[in-house]
Amino acid sequence: MSERKGIVTMMGNPVTLVGDEVSVGDKAPDFTALDNGLKEKKLSDFKGKVVIIAAVPSLDTPVCELETLRFNTEAGALGEAVQVLTVSMDLPFAQKRWCAAKGIGNLMTVSDHRDADFGQKYGVLMKESRLLARSIFVLDREGVVKYREIVPEIAKEPNYDAVLDAAKSLI
Repeated sequence: MSERKGIVTMMGNPVTLVGDEVSVGDKAPDFTALDNGLKEKKLSDFKGKVVIIAAVPSLDTPVCELETLRFNTEAGALGEAVQVLTVSMDLPFAQKRWCAAKGIGNLMTVSDHRDADFGQKYGVLMKESRLLARSIFVLDREGVVKYREIVPEIAKEPNYDAVLDAAKSLI
């Protein structure tokens, strides 16, 4: 498993990303995570859809909350052709509670806590904390990565306009 340093910081401190880097043009690796009901969800379950994958460190932090609320709103406007997944290391029970409290209904949260399968396959698992680095991947209907953003500072939000433009161009 490869390790990369100098790509991301957390509150100004460099962190190590574990896993293989996924780039624009790559076939998105299939991964398995748990939904809020503890059922396995795979990326391949969404074959034929444009998929936005938003990885966040934890839903229970201010920036992750802002990002997930924004993508929930945008997912409603994008329609059925697009699936938005928010992936974190939060336990499925915590994700379910958070989604219910915030009225999340247009996107799906999945937990990578069990195996860190997503984090390792997409190269965004932070070694020091075993959390996911804030990152976005937009996949076309064939599962090819068309947009990728690894946010350089974990406490910053992604470029929403670029993410949404990339997704809309694929619908």
